[in-house]
Amino acid sequence: MSEKSKGQNDRAWEALFEKYDILSRIRQEGKFMISAAQIKEYREPRLMAKFDHRINLPQIFSDHQLAILPVSRGDYVISHFDAYQTFPEPVPAVSRLSLPSGLQSLNANHIPSEAIAINCALASGMLADFLEEESLLPTVSGRMGSGQFDFQIQNCVTRTPVSVSVNNSQIEIDAAFEGAASLSLLEAKRDLSEDFLIRQLYYPFRTWSCRMTKKIRPIFLVYSNGIFSLYEYEFENPESYNSLILRKQKNYSIEDTSISLEDLKGVLLRTSAVPEPEISFPQANSMKRIINLCELLSAQELSQDQVTEQYAFDIRQTSYYTDAARYLGLLDRRYGDGRRPVYFLTPMGRKIMGLGYRQRQLALCEAMLKHRPFRETFRLYLETGVMPDASAIVSVMKQSGLYKVESMSTYKRRSSTVSGWIHWMLSLAEG
Repeated sequence: MSEKSKGQNDRAWEALFEKYDILSRIRQEGKFMISAAQIKEYREPRLMAKFDHRINLPQIFSDHQLAILPVSRGDYVISHFDAYQTFPEPVPAVSRLSLPSGLQSLNANHIPSEAIAINCALASGMLADFLEEESLLPTVSGRMGSGQFDFQIQNCVTRTPVSVSVNNSQIEIDAAFEGAASLSLLEAKRDLSEDFLIRQLYYPFRTWSCRMTKKIRPIFLVYSNGIFSLYEYEFENPESYNSLILRKQKNYSIEDTSISLEDLKGVLLRTSAVPEPEISFPQANSMKRIINLCELLSAQELSQDQVTEQYAFDIRQTSYYTDAARYLGLLDRRYGDGRRPVYFLTPMGRKIMGLGYRQRQLALCEAMLKHRPFRETFRLYLETGVMPDASAIVSVMKQSGLYKVESMSTYKRRSSTVSGWIHWMLSLAEG
């Protein structure tokens, strides 16, 4: 990573590692304890010690396979912790539920926060369905102390367990719902990512396992683009951080998600091709993450650094995905202090993100099919019933007048974006 591309956390942690000789201490002792006061010498601990996804870790942590965990109100431990869990690919099926008639304060088309997503999940009955509890009552939530407990966590270098002791660390529970047989602890997110920090489930699980006789059920709720994805995990060995397994996963929606292949053909027929914009052809395979990025930007404009820090991106991915959204006409940018880009939704992007699920997806398909590489690839699929291979897609791209795409290697890399977006579009009709 170049000095120019390093963030404030990268530079601050490099200084801390040098000052306290952290790498040597970890090699000698297996781990290193660091206080909030020590971290604050360079930057606020709340900005320096919370990394919800592996990709958000400072470069020096990534280079040496390190992670950081809180162990008290003012202390942290750094080691080769296997601290993150990859999300499984969600099942494609979506169950449709509805909000109660007459409810005016919740709007299926406008869910701007995790708290509102949780309220919709409760009011629609999806939590009761997923948890198989007839009656659920909201109980504890917010910040609280963890109490005292010990656990084992895997060292990802030696593949041996490391002992960690926690004493009144701060935990935060987004919501908890108690039924007749269990207490479900929810961690809710509106950002899509490849993984999550196990601590977000494990510390609340250990805290409340000591306080109740009922079963404690760690639940992850991810809301994006009209879909509620619920994951239930279980720690097979309560004293083992890495013993979690996925017990159940279901998707729900409180909107109409019915889209057919005929709907997609109709979008193609009524859409005219536009000249290619003077924007780099996208290298961002996940349309779901482009949409999710636009959702987050619908609340406020964000700088390049803020997108990188708040979302599960590195600086290169931030550039790729914001450029992809600009290519589709959903985002634009201006330059703020230090000539750093600041991103915001265009009028078209704001209009699309304000639509209900079905119309939003069709509008996004229209934005895509205005561009020849995608419309011609979709035509080829309709003619043959199979996705064109990379060479066929590259052939289409070469005839499309793409901006600053010259080498064959670039054509091949970016053909995966065409394939990924068309697969996403076809998945709408499969769901």
